Amino acid sequence: MSAVTVDRSEVVERPPMRVKRRRLTSLILPVFTIAMIVYLASPIFVMIMFSFNKLVGQRQIAKFTCCTINWWTELFAIPALNQAIRTSILVAIPAAIIATSLGTLVGLVLGRYSFRGRAPVNFVIFLAIAVPEIVLASSLLSMFVLAKSPLGYGSTLFSHIGFSIAFVAITVRARVQGIDRSLENAAQDLFATPFQAFRKVTLPLIMPGIVAGLMLSFVLSLDDFVITQFVAGAVNTFPTWVFGASRIGVPPQVNVWGTILFGAGLLAASLNLIVSFRASRKSGT
Repeated sequence: MSAVTVDRSEVVERPPMRVKRRRLTSLILPVFTIAMIVYLASPIFVMIMFSFNKLVGQRQIAKFTCCTINWWTELFAIPALNQAIRTSILVAIPAAIIATSLGTLVGLVLGRYSFRGRAPVNFVIFLAIAVPEIVLASSLLSMFVLAKSPLGYGSTLFSHIGFSIAFVAITVRARVQGIDRSLENAAQDLFATPFQAFRKVTLPLIMPGIVAGLMLSFVLSLDDFVITQFVAGAVNTFPTWVFGASRIGVPPQVNVWGTILFGAGLLAASLNLIVSFRASRKSGT
């Protein structure tokens, strides 16, 4: 048989199409993720930018002229806005504490025990989250009117506690269901009482869920508008005051307060990550 010689110069190598396609498809998810982050965060960046906007008058305009820190130095120049911020904080802090206390107990019960009526309780909790806020607001208003209860700080606080409990309960329940029960059994085998086992083993493990629920309920109370608009009466919180001021022009101090609240939220989220990291290290996960 005769050998067949092939001229390598005439062989045309095909480009690695699969490699290129893989590279293109591997870029789709990162690009989409970055685009969504920019889209969601762009209003926050605009708010921060306009907190340094230099104005001729005292009301916010769409044109940005850089830059001034006058609105930061004049942060407390509007008494009505200061009162609205104070009311929001005075509602959000006790609402978050009470809702976290009650929601933690509900989450512990739902996450650890099987009992008759557990499914209806889960349904009610999810219903409290899934129901449209306008429906919940009108229902709360009807309840206060029928009970002849005055609308104001008390009705606002009660309403914020009510809709925050479900979010805390779900957060804590998810954390409880992920705990290894053998850790508690080991603590009791080492002669720890049930209360000691809960305080030294269970509570540190579920603490990230409790802190997350506390932060979530605080933020939900702080930025709620629809329910507060229905049940607050003559009391103004920060969202309802901004809504009323938008009819004649929002003052620049609103952007400053929004930036401060955003920074406080970042700080709280960072602290929650630290708590979660320490708890995961202690549990060995």
